[in-house]
Amino acid sequence: MTQRAALAPAYYRLAVGARIWALLVLGISAASLGDGTSAAALTVLGLVWSVSIAAEWRGYTWLSKSPLEPVLVSAVAARSLDADLSLLLAMAIPPFTGGLLRGVRGVVQALAAELVVVVALIMTRYGTFQVDEASSILTWILTGLGLGLIAAYVQRAVLEKPDDPLAPYREAQVHLRGLLDLSGDLRSGLEPVTLGSRIAVAVRNSLPVEAVAVFVPRGDELTPLVTGAISSAVDQSLLEPMAHRAWSTGRPIIDEERFALPLPTEMGIVAVVTGMLAVGRDVSGLGTEAHLTALARSLRPRTVQLDTALMFARLRDAATADERRRLARDLHDGVAQDIASLGYLVDALGITPTTPGQAESLRRLRERITDVVAQVRMAVQTLRTDAESAESLGAAVSGLARHLSESSGVPIRVTVDETTTRLRPEVEGELLRIAQEAMTNAVRHASASLIDVTCKVAAPLAEITVRDDGNGLGQPREDSYGVAIMQERAELIDADFSIESAERRGTVVTVRVPSRHQSASRVPDPLPDKVSL
Repeated sequence: MTQRAALAPAYYRLAVGARIWALLVLGISAASLGDGTSAAALTVLGLVWSVSIAAEWRGYTWLSKSPLEPVLVSAVAARSLDADLSLLLAMAIPPFTGGLLRGVRGVVQALAAELVVVVALIMTRYGTFQVDEASSILTWILTGLGLGLIAAYVQRAVLEKPDDPLAPYREAQVHLRGLLDLSGDLRSGLEPVTLGSRIAVAVRNSLPVEAVAVFVPRGDELTPLVTGAISSAVDQSLLEPMAHRAWSTGRPIIDEERFALPLPTEMGIVAVVTGMLAVGRDVSGLGTEAHLTALARSLRPRTVQLDTALMFARLRDAATADERRRLARDLHDGVAQDIASLGYLVDALGITPTTPGQAESLRRLRERITDVVAQVRMAVQTLRTDAESAESLGAAVSGLARHLSESSGVPIRVTVDETTTRLRPEVEGELLRIAQEAMTNAVRHASASLIDVTCKVAAPLAEITVRDDGNGLGQPREDSYGVAIMQERAELIDADFSIESAERRGTVVTVRVPSRHQSASRVPDPLPDKVSL
């Protein structure tokens, strides 16, 4: 049966390209000589290589792997030595294609076949070698050897590289190890808000601004990272449309006293800084677009730092989301199913109890198992709830509250007041988890008859309050980490976190971002390393 296999597209393109290139070069040489023998030899070579190309196109490898092509090519070249020595160039092609297909073995096979044929034909026809003929043959044999070894390397390194399903993981390992090694050298850290504040300070040091804001991309939208104004009377909402225009055009935007400046790197636009000049000043007095372009260049190091921090935040969020989904699957497929099986066993035992006391014990056990199953299902739902996939943070909080209320029977009232501009994904994610933990604690431990949740968002500001009318916190257990985890989550996004609780008067959990010590100005005082233009 004829051997047929799929050839790598890269091999096919390289092999076809080499043959066509050789035919073009030899065709130019034959045309300059005007010799009929050269033209006939070139025609034969064209036919041989056309057959090889057609066979490879159909996936038949027997012709390319056999010594037939090297034998025919070297025979044509040797028979035409009297007319055109340049036809020896064709002898460099079979070692090249052999190396692409079979590696070093293919190179050796093609060169051996060519040498045997050339030596046999010349000795049969002339009985000896002329000096110029021997020199030309040696030159093209060595050329074929060099090209063949290069092709063998390409074949081993690229064409024959096995499909490794773990390759993406190995590449990720390399990058993650590099990040860990470099993390100690990142003097500015990887906190986006801190780095964004430094950009805002640099702009404030360079321009007489009343307000400044730094926006970063979130999908197809922009979200404010840092905002600040010297007076509450300044309308900062006018800066967001400017930021979108600068982001979409990639150029500085100037509109009377307002401006927007995109901050690019090699990877694209990382952020857009916008500002409003002090009363009586406009951008035209500060060099207009040229001045802003120079400012963007001076901010390039900080832009690279901010880009790195944002990428690290996205990586952390992706890893966290994957881990939550894995835990949800494990709980659903493992613990939840096992507990449900225990419930079926208790139901079977409860059909024929031996004593009334045993029947009562089995009933209480079944109720407890039902309660545990409900709690596990609630945990699975909350683990799978993600702020990134929701329409907004308020929508995500409302969805969690609705599910908790349905599964527990405790009314949860949610009030949402938010703008269309969203917070950064990592901030929304941590706020959602804090709200989730606060609501879950109120449902499980507070014996509350009503839970009130308020969610206010005006990016980059946000505040969530969870208030219940239960028993209060009481004495914390040694194995209870809920409050500590909420505090840690708040610290990750530089948020204020507080708990107010009184016995029989309920508990109030509040988380606010950014923290109050930052929100007073939102842009810190100028740093020592001012930007000069």
